[in-house]
Amino acid sequence: MIRVPAYKHARLVAESEWRVEAAALFDSPDDLIVRRVLESPSTYRRWAAEHEWLLRGVSTHTRVEAQVVALRSAVMNLVHRKALFEYLRDRQLSAGKRHRLLGLFYSSRDYANAVVTEHGNYVRCLSSHVCTEYLAQHLMHDAAVSEPMQLYEERFTEYFRAFCDTELAETEDERVRAEPLADLRPLLKLQLAEARQAILGMAIAPAREWREVQIRRPTGETQRLRALSSANGAPSDSGGDPRPGSFLERVRHAAGIAANAEGV
Repeated sequence: MIRVPAYKHARLVAESEWRVEAAALFDSPDDLIVRRVLESPSTYRRWAAEHEWLLRGVSTHTRVEAQVVALRSAVMNLVHRKALFEYLRDRQLSAGKRHRLLGLFYSSRDYANAVVTEHGNYVRCLSSHVCTEYLAQHLMHDAAVSEPMQLYEERFTEYFRAFCDTELAETEDERVRAEPLADLRPLLKLQLAEARQAILGMAIAPAREWREVQIRRPTGETQRLRALSSANGAPSDSGGDPRPGSFLERVRHAAGIAANAEGV
């Protein structure tokens, strides 16, 4: 196997800056938010400084294999950091519950200041998330940012919602409904830790061989992601095997797709 040289810090930064600027060319929901970084020089400078620091944790490694693992870790950390605003956006909370929720994370700030701060954090974190996914997919050709990472993000969202819903339960009816979620939280947290280790430990397919796997993969309606994430447990598109049952099995199954790339 040909050893790929590690990526220089300047290359990672330049690729990230290009991806942010390219948001002006796309109309995906994420790109519409990333554009806000470009609307203000001060916002862009702050994002660039934070993202440059994040990439130091990747570029400091002298082997590309270690850089890939560090980038996976960075992507998962960004999933965590943007979860609060996504919960606020997706849940129809009363004003009182919004105050209580932000008080859990910004106890020393007033509500209005906390909202502005969290929105800014979300815009910058989402921008870095888009960039790190781009680096992983198009520069390092890492399979972990497809099915495994998407499954991880889905489950972390479930865990974070369970945490917030139980913390915000006020009425007797809300407490009764939140009780099963409270019981599930330790299990969900354990599953997340196991899934994180499984993703970080995924075999790293060489770029050439991973590109060959991408050519062979189905697209459109038969895409493997649809089979993995379908609620009815329909057979996958590879040999008719049923979807693995548990979340960790699904992550490991998706990880195994990439791990087998060297044998293709």
